[in-house]
Amino acid sequence: MQTIKELIKKSQNQKTKKLAIAACEDKELLKAIVEAAELDIIDPILIGDIIKTQLIAKELNLNIEKYKKIQTKDIKDSAMTAVKLIKAGEADFIMKGLIDTSILLKEVLNKEYGLREESLLSHVMIYEIPSYHKLLALTDGGMNINPSVEEKISIIKNGTNALIRLGYKKVNVACLSAKEKVNPKMQSTVDAKDIEELWKKEFVQNVIVEGPLALDLAISKSAAQTKGFKSNIAGETDILLVPNIEMGNGIGKSLTYFAKAKSAGVIMGAKVPIVLVSRADDYETKLNSIALGSVIS
Repeated sequence: MQTIKELIKKSQNQKTKKLAIAACEDKELLKAIVEAAELDIIDPILIGDIIKTQLIAKELNLNIEKYKKIQTKDIKDSAMTAVKLIKAGEADFIMKGLIDTSILLKEVLNKEYGLREESLLSHVMIYEIPSYHKLLALTDGGMNINPSVEEKISIIKNGTNALIRLGYKKVNVACLSAKEKVNPKMQSTVDAKDIEELWKKEFVQNVIVEGPLALDLAISKSAAQTKGFKSNIAGETDILLVPNIEMGNGIGKSLTYFAKAKSAGVIMGAKVPIVLVSRADDYETKLNSIALGSVIS
């Protein structure tokens, strides 16, 4: 998949999905929801302060009258209601609205009615970068601070699962570090090599995992050739696995603000994808993320 436009098209060419929005009272969010509904990507379920939501819709000249609405007493109740709709089979996936991520995820992981799976929860961002020839996924720059080798393997599984649901037959994963040679003083290089070796022995054959790789080697075949580095994925990477949240956050925001990349983001690892983007993101990123969540749900 090369563009976000292809992702939007794919989301339109499938069954319309029901999206439960927790704390829907947000301007950019509502704009994205209405456009996604008009494109037949979703059938929205608005959960939260409905009076405030209707006032926002009126201010923006948006028609939300035909959507299902559920009034809640507070944001915690909004999160719980969204999760319970999924549990009851009345919605296909969830979107974070004007609510702290921690509050929503606490309900997602609730032992009584939550959506907990065996997998670790992790964030997957997909970018359309003008200087790269296909979509590039980045994980995890939003949730896991300093994951262990075992947790990084779970993060890889979540990321590859997302791409396979998008229709990928083969996925290339680069385990990033500052250099390609293992250095005991640089834990990310040690972890990356361990992950590569474990993956070769135990995991999916249509997913190639290499590491450690510096960013230039992961995304540029010419850089690898210049450095004399042999790789099966250089310049053809689909997923960048970052060693920690600082690198992920830095790369992601650099792509958005410096490279003007388009993006979409979801949390994987629960029973359904959770659409989660920054409150600073515009409605277009939110729309893209809705499309992503709908396809992989």
